[in-house]
Amino acid sequence: MQRALRHIGSIFFIYSYQMAAKGESYRLAFSPNPKPYISTGLPFHKACAHHISNTFQASKIYLIVSGSISKTEDFSLLQSEIGNKIAGIRYGIKPHTPWTDVLEIVNDINEKGADLIITLGAGSLTDGAKVITFALANKAFTLDELAKLAADVKTPNLLPCEIPVINIPTSLSGGEYSPFGGATDMRTHRKSSFAHASMGADLVILDPALSVSTPERIWLSSGMRAVDHCVEGLCSLSPSVGEARDRTYKEGLKLLVPNLLITKKDWGNLDARLNEMMGVVEAMKGVKLGVPMGASHGIGHQLGPLGVGHGETSCVMLPSVLKWNYLNGNQDVKNAQKRVVDVFWGEETVATMLSGRGLKRDTADAGDLVGALVSELGLPRSLKEVGVGRDKLDILAENSMKDRCLPTNPIPLKEKSQVLEILGMAIGSEN
Repeated sequence: MQRALRHIGSIFFIYSYQMAAKGESYRLAFSPNPKPYISTGLPFHKACAHHISNTFQASKIYLIVSGSISKTEDFSLLQSEIGNKIAGIRYGIKPHTPWTDVLEIVNDINEKGADLIITLGAGSLTDGAKVITFALANKAFTLDELAKLAADVKTPNLLPCEIPVINIPTSLSGGEYSPFGGATDMRTHRKSSFAHASMGADLVILDPALSVSTPERIWLSSGMRAVDHCVEGLCSLSPSVGEARDRTYKEGLKLLVPNLLITKKDWGNLDARLNEMMGVVEAMKGVKLGVPMGASHGIGHQLGPLGVGHGETSCVMLPSVLKWNYLNGNQDVKNAQKRVVDVFWGEETVATMLSGRGLKRDTADAGDLVGALVSELGLPRSLKEVGVGRDKLDILAENSMKDRCLPTNPIPLKEKSQVLEILGMAIGSEN
Protein backbone atom coordinates (compact mmCIF):
# COMPACT_ATOMS: atom_id res chain seq x y z
CA MET A 1 0.00 0.00 0.00
CA GLN A 2 2.71 2.49 0.99
CA ARG A 3 4.90 1.76 -2.01
CA ALA A 4 1.99 1.83 -4.44
CA LEU A 5 1.03 5.28 -3.24
CA ARG A 6 4.56 6.62 -3.46
CA HIS A 7 4.36 7.49 -7.14
CA ILE A 8 0.94 9.08 -7.55
CA GLY A 9 1.66 12.62 -6.50
CA SER A 10 -0.88 14.50 -4.40
CA ILE A 11 -2.69 11.39 -3.18
CA PHE A 12 0.51 10.12 -1.64
CA PHE A 13 1.19 13.55 -0.15
CA ILE A 14 -2.15 13.60 1.64
CA TYR A 15 -1.68 10.06 2.90
CA SER A 16 1.89 10.76 4.07
CA TYR A 17 0.89 13.98 5.79
CA GLN A 18 -1.48 11.90 7.91
CA MET A 19 1.56 9.85 8.95
CA ALA A 20 3.19 12.83 10.69
CA ALA A 21 3.64 12.54 14.45
CA LYS A 22 2.38 15.15 16.88
CA GLY A 23 4.78 18.08 16.97
CA GLU A 24 6.53 17.00 13.76
CA SER A 25 6.92 18.96 10.53
CA TYR A 26 6.76 16.43 7.69
CA ARG A 27 6.89 17.47 4.04
CA LEU A 28 8.32 16.65 0.64
CA ALA A 29 11.78 18.05 0.07
CA PHE A 30 11.17 18.76 -3.61
CA SER A 31 7.50 18.80 -4.54
CA PRO A 32 6.25 17.21 -6.77
CA ASN A 33 9.10 14.67 -6.58
CA PRO A 34 7.79 11.62 -4.72
CA LYS A 35 10.75 11.49 -2.31
CA PRO A 36 12.42 12.18 0.00
CA TYR A 37 10.25 13.50 2.79
CA ILE A 38 11.85 15.66 5.48
CA SER A 39 11.07 15.35 9.17
CA THR A 40 11.92 18.14 11.63
CA GLY A 41 10.73 19.15 15.06
CA LEU A 42 11.15 15.84 16.91
CA PRO A 43 14.21 14.19 18.47
CA PHE A 44 15.63 11.92 15.78
CA HIS A 45 15.00 8.66 17.63
CA LYS A 46 11.33 9.49 18.29
CA ALA A 47 10.72 10.47 14.65
CA CYS A 48 12.48 7.33 13.48
CA ALA A 49 10.41 5.01 15.66
CA HIS A 50 7.19 6.67 14.55
CA HIS A 51 7.90 6.26 10.84
CA ILE A 52 9.19 2.71 11.16
CA SER A 53 5.78 1.72 12.49
CA ASN A 54 3.41 4.13 10.76
CA THR A 55 4.95 5.04 7.41
CA PHE A 56 6.96 1.96 6.44
CA GLN A 57 5.38 -0.71 8.67
CA ALA A 58 8.81 -2.33 8.81
CA SER A 59 9.79 -5.22 11.08
CA LYS A 60 13.40 -6.04 10.07
CA ILE A 61 15.57 -2.96 10.36
CA TYR A 62 19.16 -2.86 9.17
CA LEU A 63 21.17 -0.09 10.83
CA ILE A 64 24.29 1.42 9.29
CA VAL A 65 25.94 3.65 11.90
CA SER A 66 29.21 5.53 11.84
CA GLY A 67 31.92 4.13 14.07
CA SER A 68 32.11 7.28 16.19
CA ILE A 69 28.35 7.66 16.71
CA SER A 70 28.02 3.99 17.61
CA LYS A 71 29.88 4.76 20.83
CA THR A 72 27.50 7.56 21.89
CA GLU A 73 24.31 7.82 23.89
CA ASP A 74 22.56 8.93 20.70
CA PHE A 75 22.98 5.47 19.18
CA SER A 76 21.81 3.85 22.40
CA LEU A 77 18.64 5.95 22.23
CA LEU A 78 17.95 4.80 18.68
CA GLN A 79 18.54 1.15 19.56
CA SER A 80 16.19 1.41 22.53
CA GLU A 81 13.44 2.92 20.38
CA ILE A 82 13.69 0.24 17.67
CA GLY A 83 14.20 -2.67 20.05
CA ASN A 84 13.67 -6.17 18.72
CA LYS A 85 12.99 -4.93 15.17
CA ILE A 86 16.76 -4.63 14.58
CA ALA A 87 17.79 -7.36 12.14
CA GLY A 88 21.41 -6.30 11.72
CA ILE A 89 23.93 -3.54 12.41
CA ARG A 90 26.88 -2.38 10.35
CA TYR A 91 29.45 -0.25 12.17
CA GLY A 92 30.83 2.20 9.64
CA ILE A 93 31.72 2.34 5.97
CA LYS A 94 35.23 3.46 5.15
CA PRO A 95 35.74 6.89 3.54
CA HIS A 96 34.74 7.22 -0.12
CA THR A 97 32.61 4.08 0.05
CA PRO A 98 34.83 1.21 -1.10
CA TRP A 99 33.06 -1.37 -3.26
CA THR A 100 34.21 -4.09 -0.87
CA ASP A 101 32.38 -2.45 2.04
CA VAL A 102 29.27 -2.04 -0.09
CA LEU A 103 29.23 -5.71 -1.05
CA GLU A 104 29.78 -6.91 2.51
CA ILE A 105 26.62 -5.06 3.52
CA VAL A 106 24.69 -6.13 0.41
CA ASN A 107 25.32 -9.77 1.20
CA ASP A 108 24.54 -9.31 4.90
CA ILE A 109 21.21 -7.56 4.19
CA ASN A 110 20.30 -10.17 1.61
CA GLU A 111 20.94 -12.93 4.15
CA LYS A 112 18.99 -11.23 6.94
CA GLY A 113 16.00 -10.25 4.78
CA ALA A 114 15.82 -6.64 6.02
CA ASP A 115 12.85 -4.54 4.90
CA LEU A 116 14.17 -1.08 5.87
CA ILE A 117 17.65 0.49 6.00
CA ILE A 118 18.46 3.30 8.43
CA THR A 119 21.72 5.25 8.31
CA LEU A 120 22.91 7.28 11.29
CA GLY A 121 25.85 9.36 10.14
CA ALA A 122 26.83 10.96 6.86
CA GLY A 123 29.11 10.89 3.84
CA SER A 124 30.06 7.34 3.00
CA LEU A 125 27.06 5.92 4.86
CA THR A 126 24.63 7.94 2.78
CA ASP A 127 26.26 7.11 -0.53
CA GLY A 128 26.67 3.52 0.59
CA ALA A 129 22.97 3.04 1.29
CA LYS A 130 22.09 4.24 -2.21
CA VAL A 131 24.52 1.90 -3.93
CA ILE A 132 23.55 -0.95 -1.58
CA THR A 133 19.83 -0.74 -2.38
CA PHE A 134 20.60 -0.50 -6.10
CA ALA A 135 22.89 -3.54 -5.91
CA LEU A 136 20.28 -5.53 -3.98
CA ALA A 137 17.59 -4.76 -6.54
CA ASN A 138 19.85 -5.92 -9.35
CA LYS A 139 21.36 -8.91 -7.51
CA ALA A 140 24.91 -7.58 -7.64
CA PHE A 141 26.83 -9.56 -5.03
CA THR A 142 30.37 -9.50 -6.49
CA LEU A 143 32.81 -6.84 -7.69
CA ASP A 144 32.24 -7.75 -11.32
CA GLU A 145 28.45 -7.63 -10.90
CA LEU A 146 28.65 -4.27 -9.10
CA ALA A 147 30.87 -2.86 -11.87
CA LYS A 148 28.04 -3.41 -14.35
CA LEU A 149 25.84 -0.99 -12.38
CA ALA A 150 28.21 1.99 -12.66
CA ALA A 151 26.70 4.88 -14.59
CA ASP A 152 29.43 5.02 -17.23
CA VAL A 153 28.88 1.35 -18.17
CA LYS A 154 25.31 2.14 -19.26
CA THR A 155 23.91 -1.33 -18.63
CA PRO A 156 20.32 -1.37 -19.97
CA ASN A 157 17.12 -2.32 -18.12
CA LEU A 158 18.43 -1.98 -14.57
CA LEU A 159 15.79 -2.54 -11.90
CA PRO A 160 14.68 0.15 -9.42
CA CYS A 161 15.54 0.07 -5.73
CA GLU A 162 12.98 -1.66 -3.53
CA ILE A 163 14.11 -1.45 0.11
CA PRO A 164 13.19 1.96 1.61
CA VAL A 165 15.85 4.06 3.33
CA ILE A 166 15.78 6.50 6.23
CA ASN A 167 18.79 8.81 6.44
CA ILE A 168 19.59 10.58 9.72
CA PRO A 169 22.46 12.85 8.61
CA THR A 170 25.08 14.28 10.93
CA SER A 171 26.77 16.51 8.36
CA LEU A 172 25.79 18.98 5.64
CA SER A 173 27.06 17.07 2.61
CA GLY A 174 23.53 16.68 1.19
CA GLY A 175 23.94 13.27 -0.39
CA GLU A 176 20.67 12.13 1.13
CA TYR A 177 18.76 14.28 -1.38
CA SER A 178 20.29 13.04 -4.63
CA PRO A 179 19.48 10.01 -6.82
CA PHE A 180 23.12 9.17 -7.42
CA GLY A 181 26.08 8.14 -5.32
CA GLY A 182 29.78 7.50 -5.57
CA ALA A 183 31.73 4.43 -4.56
CA THR A 184 35.40 3.58 -5.03
CA ASP A 185 36.85 0.53 -6.72
CA MET A 186 39.97 0.09 -4.60
CA ARG A 187 41.56 -2.03 -7.32
CA THR A 188 41.95 1.11 -9.42
CA HIS A 189 41.38 3.80 -6.74
CA ARG A 190 38.83 5.35 -9.07
CA LYS A 191 35.54 6.62 -7.73
CA SER A 192 32.58 5.66 -9.92
CA SER A 193 29.12 7.16 -10.04
CA PHE A 194 25.95 5.11 -9.67
CA ALA A 195 22.69 6.72 -10.72
CA HIS A 196 19.03 5.76 -10.93
CA ALA A 197 15.84 7.73 -10.36
CA SER A 198 14.84 5.29 -7.61
CA MET A 199 18.03 5.75 -5.59
CA GLY A 200 18.17 7.79 -2.40
CA ALA A 201 16.37 8.25 0.88
CA ASP A 202 12.63 7.92 1.29
CA LEU A 203 12.81 9.94 4.52
CA VAL A 204 15.43 12.33 5.89
CA ILE A 205 15.22 13.09 9.61
CA LEU A 206 16.86 16.38 10.59
CA ASP A 207 17.76 16.98 14.23
CA PRO A 208 20.09 19.96 14.90
CA ALA A 209 20.76 18.77 18.44
CA LEU A 210 22.19 15.50 17.12
CA SER A 211 24.69 17.40 14.96
CA VAL A 212 26.37 19.12 17.92
CA SER A 213 28.40 15.96 18.49
CA THR A 214 29.78 16.04 14.92
CA PRO A 215 33.45 17.12 14.94
CA GLU A 216 33.81 20.78 13.99
CA ARG A 217 36.01 20.17 10.95
CA ILE A 218 33.58 17.64 9.49
CA TRP A 219 30.50 19.80 10.10
CA LEU A 220 31.97 22.99 8.69
CA SER A 221 33.72 21.34 5.73
CA SER A 222 30.54 19.49 4.77
CA GLY A 223 28.84 22.87 4.88
CA MET A 224 31.42 24.05 2.38
CA ARG A 225 30.40 21.12 0.18
CA ALA A 226 26.87 22.53 0.13
CA VAL A 227 28.28 25.99 -0.58
CA ASP A 228 30.17 24.40 -3.50
CA HIS A 229 26.87 23.09 -4.92
CA CYS A 230 25.38 26.59 -4.78
CA VAL A 231 28.44 28.38 -6.14
CA GLU A 232 29.12 26.05 -9.05
CA GLY A 233 25.40 25.99 -9.76
CA LEU A 234 25.20 29.80 -9.94
CA CYS A 235 28.32 29.89 -12.11
CA SER A 236 27.07 27.29 -14.58
CA LEU A 237 26.66 28.46 -18.17
CA SER A 238 24.43 25.55 -19.12
CA PRO A 239 21.56 26.70 -21.36
CA SER A 240 19.17 24.60 -19.27
CA VAL A 241 19.46 26.85 -16.21
CA GLY A 242 17.37 29.92 -15.47
CA GLU A 243 15.53 31.91 -12.84
CA ALA A 244 14.56 28.86 -10.77
CA ARG A 245 18.25 27.95 -10.52
CA ASP A 246 19.17 31.45 -9.40
CA ARG A 247 16.48 31.57 -6.72
CA THR A 248 17.26 28.26 -5.06
CA TYR A 249 21.05 28.59 -5.11
CA LYS A 250 21.00 32.17 -3.87
CA GLU A 251 18.65 31.17 -1.06
CA GLY A 252 20.95 28.27 -0.26
CA LEU A 253 23.96 30.57 0.06
CA LYS A 254 22.00 33.02 2.21
CA LEU A 255 21.12 30.21 4.61
CA LEU A 256 24.51 28.51 4.57
CA VAL A 257 27.26 31.12 4.58
CA PRO A 258 26.22 33.47 7.44
CA ASN A 259 25.08 30.56 9.59
CA LEU A 260 28.33 28.66 9.12
CA LEU A 261 30.10 31.75 10.43
CA ILE A 262 27.70 31.83 13.40
CA THR A 263 28.27 28.14 14.12
CA LYS A 264 32.04 28.62 14.07
CA LYS A 265 31.68 31.16 16.89
CA ASP A 266 28.63 29.67 18.70
CA TRP A 267 28.84 25.89 18.39
CA GLY A 268 25.62 25.13 20.24
CA ASN A 269 23.39 27.52 18.29
CA LEU A 270 20.63 25.15 17.09
CA ASP A 271 18.80 27.80 15.05
CA ALA A 272 21.91 28.37 12.94
CA ARG A 273 22.31 24.61 12.46
CA LEU A 274 18.73 24.17 11.30
CA ASN A 275 19.18 27.07 8.87
CA GLU A 276 22.25 25.34 7.49
CA MET A 277 20.28 22.12 7.07
CA MET A 278 17.61 24.02 5.16
CA GLY A 279 20.34 25.61 3.07
CA VAL A 280 21.43 22.13 2.04
CA VAL A 281 17.88 21.39 0.88
CA GLU A 282 17.98 24.51 -1.32
CA ALA A 283 21.39 23.52 -2.67
CA MET A 284 20.15 20.07 -3.60
CA LYS A 285 16.96 21.50 -5.08
CA GLY A 286 19.21 23.09 -7.68
CA VAL A 287 20.81 19.72 -8.34
CA LYS A 288 17.30 18.33 -8.90
CA LEU A 289 16.81 21.01 -11.57
CA GLY A 290 19.59 19.33 -13.52
CA VAL A 291 22.14 22.13 -13.14
CA PRO A 292 25.55 20.64 -14.00
CA MET A 293 28.49 21.12 -11.64
CA GLY A 294 32.01 22.14 -12.64
CA ALA A 295 35.67 21.37 -12.01
CA SER A 296 35.58 21.76 -8.23
CA HIS A 297 33.23 18.80 -8.09
CA GLY A 298 35.00 16.91 -10.85
CA ILE A 299 38.48 17.14 -9.37
CA GLY A 300 37.06 16.74 -5.89
CA HIS A 301 35.53 13.39 -6.80
CA GLN A 302 39.00 12.07 -7.57
CA LEU A 303 40.66 13.70 -4.56
CA GLY A 304 38.54 11.48 -2.32
CA PRO A 305 40.37 8.23 -3.12
CA LEU A 306 43.63 10.02 -2.25
CA GLY A 307 42.39 10.37 1.32
CA VAL A 308 40.84 13.85 1.27
CA GLY A 309 37.61 14.27 3.21
CA HIS A 310 34.43 14.83 1.18
CA GLY A 311 33.86 18.43 2.24
CA GLU A 312 37.54 19.31 2.33
CA THR A 313 37.79 18.69 -1.41
CA SER A 314 35.54 21.74 -1.85
CA CYS A 315 37.56 23.83 0.60
CA VAL A 316 40.73 23.13 -1.36
CA MET A 317 39.47 23.17 -4.95
CA LEU A 318 36.60 25.67 -5.19
CA PRO A 319 38.65 28.87 -4.64
CA SER A 320 41.27 27.81 -7.21
CA VAL A 321 38.69 26.65 -9.77
CA LEU A 322 36.81 29.93 -9.46
CA LYS A 323 40.04 31.93 -9.79
CA TRP A 324 41.18 29.92 -12.84
CA ASN A 325 37.79 30.28 -14.50
CA TYR A 326 37.80 34.04 -13.85
CA LEU A 327 41.30 34.54 -15.24
CA ASN A 328 40.66 32.41 -18.33
CA GLY A 329 36.98 33.04 -18.97
CA ASN A 330 35.04 35.50 -21.09
CA GLN A 331 32.56 38.07 -19.83
CA ASP A 332 29.83 35.44 -19.47
CA VAL A 333 32.00 33.56 -16.98
CA LYS A 334 32.70 36.75 -15.04
CA ASN A 335 29.03 37.77 -15.03
CA ALA A 336 28.03 34.37 -13.68
CA GLN A 337 30.53 34.70 -10.84
CA LYS A 338 29.06 38.11 -10.00
CA ARG A 339 25.92 36.31 -8.79
CA VAL A 340 28.02 34.73 -6.06
CA VAL A 341 29.80 38.00 -5.26
CA ASP A 342 26.49 39.82 -4.84
CA VAL A 343 25.11 37.23 -2.42
CA PHE A 344 28.24 37.26 -0.25
CA TRP A 345 28.40 41.04 0.02
CA GLY A 346 24.64 41.26 0.49
CA GLU A 347 24.75 39.38 3.81
CA GLU A 348 25.82 41.65 6.68
CA THR A 349 27.58 38.93 8.69
CA VAL A 350 29.50 37.79 5.62
CA ALA A 351 30.34 41.31 4.41
CA THR A 352 31.77 42.15 7.83
CA MET A 353 34.01 39.09 7.70
CA LEU A 354 35.19 39.88 4.17
CA SER A 355 36.01 43.49 5.04
CA GLY A 356 37.86 42.29 8.12
CA ARG A 357 40.05 40.21 5.87
CA GLY A 358 40.92 43.22 3.74
CA LEU A 359 38.70 42.43 0.74
CA LYS A 360 36.81 45.09 -1.21
CA ARG A 361 33.64 44.58 -3.21
CA ASP A 362 34.89 46.24 -6.37
CA THR A 363 38.13 44.24 -6.60
CA ALA A 364 37.55 40.80 -5.02
CA ASP A 365 36.33 38.00 -7.27
CA ALA A 366 34.34 34.93 -6.26
CA GLY A 367 37.50 32.89 -5.68
CA ASP A 368 38.78 35.51 -3.23
CA LEU A 369 35.48 35.48 -1.32
CA VAL A 370 35.17 31.72 -1.07
CA GLY A 371 38.83 31.48 -0.06
CA ALA A 372 38.24 34.01 2.72
CA LEU A 373 35.27 32.01 3.97
CA VAL A 374 37.30 28.80 4.07
CA SER A 375 40.06 30.54 6.02
CA GLU A 376 37.60 32.15 8.44
CA LEU A 377 36.12 28.73 9.18
CA GLY A 378 39.62 27.40 9.94
CA LEU A 379 39.49 24.83 7.14
CA PRO A 380 42.29 23.70 4.78
CA ARG A 381 42.94 25.90 1.74
CA SER A 382 45.57 23.90 -0.14
CA LEU A 383 46.35 20.42 -1.41
CA LYS A 384 49.45 20.46 0.76
CA GLU A 385 47.30 20.92 3.88
CA VAL A 386 45.32 17.76 3.07
CA GLY A 387 48.40 15.67 2.33
CA VAL A 388 48.42 15.78 -1.48
CA GLY A 389 51.86 16.68 -2.87
CA ARG A 390 53.13 17.39 -6.36
CA ASP A 391 53.92 13.72 -6.86
CA LYS A 392 50.16 13.00 -6.93
CA LEU A 393 49.13 15.74 -9.36
CA ASP A 394 49.64 13.83 -12.59
CA ILE A 395 47.49 10.83 -11.62
CA LEU A 396 44.93 13.17 -10.05
CA ALA A 397 44.66 15.12 -13.30
CA GLU A 398 44.47 11.89 -15.30
CA ASN A 399 41.59 10.53 -13.20
CA SER A 400 39.82 13.88 -13.17
CA MET A 401 39.71 13.96 -16.97
CA LYS A 402 37.34 10.98 -16.83
CA ASP A 403 34.89 12.74 -14.50
CA ARG A 404 31.51 13.85 -15.83
CA CYS A 405 31.82 17.36 -14.32
CA LEU A 406 34.90 18.55 -16.23
CA PRO A 407 33.12 19.02 -19.58
CA THR A 408 30.40 21.04 -17.80
CA ASN A 409 32.81 23.47 -16.13
CA PRO A 410 32.08 27.07 -17.30
CA ILE A 411 35.25 26.67 -19.35
CA PRO A 412 35.02 23.03 -20.46
CA LEU A 413 38.21 21.23 -19.42
CA LYS A 414 39.33 19.18 -22.40
CA GLU A 415 43.07 19.03 -21.79
CA LYS A 416 45.00 17.49 -18.92
CA SER A 417 47.24 20.57 -18.92
CA GLN A 418 44.26 22.72 -17.91
CA VAL A 419 43.59 20.54 -14.87
CA LEU A 420 47.27 20.65 -13.96
CA GLU A 421 47.16 24.46 -14.05
CA ILE A 422 44.30 24.47 -11.54
CA LEU A 423 46.05 21.92 -9.34
CA GLY A 424 49.19 24.07 -9.44
CA MET A 425 47.15 26.97 -8.06
CA ALA A 426 45.70 24.76 -5.33
CA ILE A 427 48.92 23.07 -4.22
CA GLY A 428 49.88 25.77 -1.72
CA SER A 429 53.24 27.01 -0.55
CA GLU A 430 55.91 24.35 -0.23
CA ASN A 431 58.29 26.49 1.80
